[in-house]
Amino acid sequence: MTEAVLLPLAVAIPLLGAALLAVAGRRLPRTGCDVLATTCAGAEAACLALLWTRTDGHVATAELGGWPARLGIVLAADPIGAGLALLVAVLVLAVVVYAWRYFDEPTGEHAGAFPALILLFEAGMAGFALTGDLFNAFVFFELMGAAAYALTGYHIEDPRPLHGAITFGIVTSFAAYCSLLGTGLLYARTGELNLARLGEQAAAHRTDVLTVAAFALIATALLVKAAAVPFHFWLPDAHAVAPTPVCMLMSGAMVELGVYGIARIYWTVFSGPGGIPHQAFRTTFTALGLLTALLGALMCWQQRHLKRLLAFSTISHVGLFLIAVALLTPDGATGTAVYVAAHGLVKAALFALTGVLLDRYGSVDEHGLHGRARDLRTAGVLFVVGALALAGMPPFGTGLGKALSEDAAGRWQPWLPAVFVAASAVTGAAVLRAGLRIFWGAGPVPRSRPDEDETTGEGEEPEIRSPRRTPPRAMTVVPAVLLGLAVLIGSLPAVTAALARGSALFTDPGRYTAAVLTRPSTPPGPMPAADWTAIGVLLGLLSTGIAVALAGTAVHRGVPALPSRHPVARAVRALRRLHSGHLGDYLAWLALGVAVLCVAIAAQT
Repeated sequence: MTEAVLLPLAVAIPLLGAALLAVAGRRLPRTGCDVLATTCAGAEAACLALLWTRTDGHVATAELGGWPARLGIVLAADPIGAGLALLVAVLVLAVVVYAWRYFDEPTGEHAGAFPALILLFEAGMAGFALTGDLFNAFVFFELMGAAAYALTGYHIEDPRPLHGAITFGIVTSFAAYCSLLGTGLLYARTGELNLARLGEQAAAHRTDVLTVAAFALIATALLVKAAAVPFHFWLPDAHAVAPTPVCMLMSGAMVELGVYGIARIYWTVFSGPGGIPHQAFRTTFTALGLLTALLGALMCWQQRHLKRLLAFSTISHVGLFLIAVALLTPDGATGTAVYVAAHGLVKAALFALTGVLLDRYGSVDEHGLHGRARDLRTAGVLFVVGALALAGMPPFGTGLGKALSEDAAGRWQPWLPAVFVAASAVTGAAVLRAGLRIFWGAGPVPRSRPDEDETTGEGEEPEIRSPRRTPPRAMTVVPAVLLGLAVLIGSLPAVTAALARGSALFTDPGRYTAAVLTRPSTPPGPMPAADWTAIGVLLGLLSTGIAVALAGTAVHRGVPALPSRHPVARAVRALRRLHSGHLGDYLAWLALGVAVLCVAIAAQT
């Protein structure tokens, strides 16, 4: 099967599966819908696995409708784009299997609704990763958004998911308007929507206010989807109320697509003479990544609601991804690719294990669950392993991606590896602290502080309507498999070598343009390093050791409370108050973020 066939199939399979489930779900029993959804998800994963192997070292294209790329719609897959789509497919397959008999829904009208929405979500994410057209990127962006809103508010009988879904929907809709406006500005300037031709036409113009405004508007939409600070406020709120399988996809795949979109749009459209200067992009997005990584880690440590804790961990890691992307080097792209793939698997596994707690005890509160899950030994071991993987422990792919990113970042600014160590150590420590308390009963029962307004996670509605039952085997097998895949990413040289070759191609817009427009291409450049180094292993062990030390100290000795008037305590309280849950506040921060992004880039252009 050729790439020209596999590319359209990668979008068509989940769309057709969603349509079948929407119709057949009215007549099939729940088990029948689960079988149909698993079959479609498995077919999509097989299709994208085959496509990824076919794109090794080159760009595969498909001209839809028989129109040439300069006139029609084109799908284009390089190893990074196809690899990200494959990650999406693997996580969707894991989610579908995890969610077998997950909800207590009668046979009838709604039996196929949840898996149909999951497949629709997959179609949007896969299409976004594989499109070679800026307007179709917006269309797929909206498709994944619409499915995500519906999935977040799936429990319509509870007002909390509805509130979270509405906030999520309105914030990301404003972001989509920004993207559409930026796309319109570029189309007015160039008359093109194809990414490769856009880059060529943009290079024929000088960089001006229109260029900066168009890039800032499009980047804003992608930064909202990536949940970068200060565009991140919707993510913890949505994760706190969304069903666990949906959280697995949002933190495991959707936010990573936002980072991918920024890198793809910059390299193909704005990296040339008429675009955004490399130094302006590097400085702006490194600062943005630094702020996101540190604030996310700080807020992650403050949480006791497990879903919010994991959500802030995702935000912190997005900051690390942005720093590596901002380096604008093949080495930085390689580190990001490995880190993103492994992080998505690990984070999905941790959310899956959190779902076990929610369904068994009706709570995701770290304090209230202290010692109650001692009998869930398998889940407890997996949770601790996931925490260590998040901290960057070798031989997990998270550790290798972190090591490669640290090496690339250290060549530009020697202090940047310390940021990777600190953020991964603090987020890993927060997850490990929760795991030790909940699954092992370590340390005394924590006491709430009267001066803190906390979202605890107590009183949550179990997502399976028979709490205190033995968790279905799939709910522990799926996270175990995901963690195993994360180990394979860090241990199989063939996988990381393929991602390194893909990164060299990803950061060479000339080769991408030549492949899409069927022109002669320049020879490939040198392949970036993609192996473990002694320094990388040591830094991984260092961040893991710091995480263990922080978690152990917090569990057994507690963290000394600072006086309420202490500057640090006041700053933490201020940060917590910023996450108010008020839609107007979040939109104000979005508007401020757009303005700051425009000014920061314009000042360096």
